[in-house]
Amino acid sequence: MKKTNFAVAAAVTSLLAVGATTLTTTPAQAAEKEKCYGVAKAGKNDCATNTSSCAGTSTQDAQKDAFIVVPKGLCDRLAGGSTTSS
Repeated sequence: MKKTNFAVAAAVTSLLAVGATTLTTTPAQAAEKEKCYGVAKAGKNDCATNTSSCAGTSTQDAQKDAFIVVPKGLCDRLAGGSTTSS
């Protein structure tokens, strides 16, 4: 598969995933969540980082610019967790 075809397929797939997620999440539920930086395992981040544009592309454990979405208040209790990107 050509790189451009792969990029288009990946973009469409991610848009579909985002659409499915937004259908099942209410605004109240979204308000009860927060981004937690510095705790994601390599390849398990939820969204883009400063060096990549896709979820699941962090290159190392506890990468400071990679986040996962957690229930509000949990990030402060996780070792190395921060609600701001470094």
